[in-house]
Formats: sequence, structure tokens, C-alpha cells
Amino acid sequence: MDPKVWHSTTVVGLRHNGRSAMAADGQVTFGETIIKSGAKKVRRLYDDQVLAGFAGASSDAFTLFERFEAKLEEYNGALVRAAVELAKDWRMDRALRRLEAMLAVMDLEHSLVISGNGDVVEPDDGIVSIGSGGPFALAAARALVKHAGQLDAESMVREAMTIASSLCIYTNENISVEILEPLSPEDQERKSSRKRPGRGFMQG
Repeated sequence: MDPKVWHSTTVVGLRHNGRSAMAADGQVTFGETIIKSGAKKVRRLYDDQVLAGFAGASSDAFTLFERFEAKLEEYNGALVRAAVELAKDWRMDRALRRLEAMLAVMDLEHSLVISGNGDVVEPDDGIVSIGSGGPFALAAARALVKHAGQLDAESMVREAMTIASSLCIYTNENISVEILEPLSPEDQERKSSRKRPGRGFMQG
């Protein structure tokens, strides 16, 4: 990935006490120049049941968001299957192979990192982090989960991002956070009725 593209963001997400939260900073940098400070890099997908954040070229990320949401629709919100199928397309499709971005995606059960090399990685601890400040945010998030378990998921990712922004020159303190909470019985019923026949996991 072009360093001018890579050094543009930090995204971190984790699951804690039944909730999922993902945060990103707002800085977009090209080379040594800050060109935007309030970019929105985390989205809700599939009727607000999935969180997705990107690191990389914005136009490429939007294309990947659309492709990923289409996979979620095709596989009725099955996050892992949708991620695997996107990674296959990303690796094999000539046009998609040129896209320079990484995705961090999560729901209430899974946290994944998807790359253009065809990799789909699910961290053991459920914490995902990508971008230039990713290692700082990851270390901070792990420490918070281990030693500050009284905090909620939103507070943890916000604090992890704040720490990353103090260390990474490509990450600012304009932090946006999205959270997922367990569905109410009414929402669960709506989700079930929304499902439609699709390709099963073992089908071609």
C-alpha cells in the first residue's frame, strides 16, 4: 500500500460486556500535509447490525463498503461468510486488486480484519485495529480491557484512540465512535422476518 495512503487514519474496535464499539479519528493526510480533520471512517451496515471502518484511500474504501454490504445482504448478515467472500473477490478480481485499503468489521459476535491479500483475520481477543496508529490503539485497548473492565466498550475505544492520537502524528483527536447493543425482542423478530433465502454456507 502506498505510504501516502496508509498514513491517513487509525481505527480500533472491541467487544466488551455484550456490546461492540468501533472508533476512528478524523484526520486524512496526504504525504506530510493534513487535508481533512473531520473525516467519517466508521459506518453502520446491514440495518445497523454491523460496524465497518477503513484505513486507506477514501474512494477505494467506499467501493469496499458497498461490496461488503452486498455480501452481507447475500448471506443474510453472516459476518464471517460475507468477509471471506469479499476477500476472495478482492484477491481475484483485477479491478478490486488495485484498491488500497483495509477494513475492520464487527458485529456482536465477531471482529475481523480484511485485507486485499485475501486475508480475513479474527483476533483471539476480539480487538481489531488498523491504520498508521493501529499498534498504539491496539496496545491501549488491550490494557483497558485487562485493567479497566469497569469501563464500557465505547469508553474503552475512545480512550484507546486518544492514546493513539498522542503518539501517532497521522492521528488526531477528532474521534467518532459507533456502538452496537444487543437487539431487543422486537428488533430480533424484525431481523428474523427480514431474512430471505440465500446461498447457504456450503453451497457454491
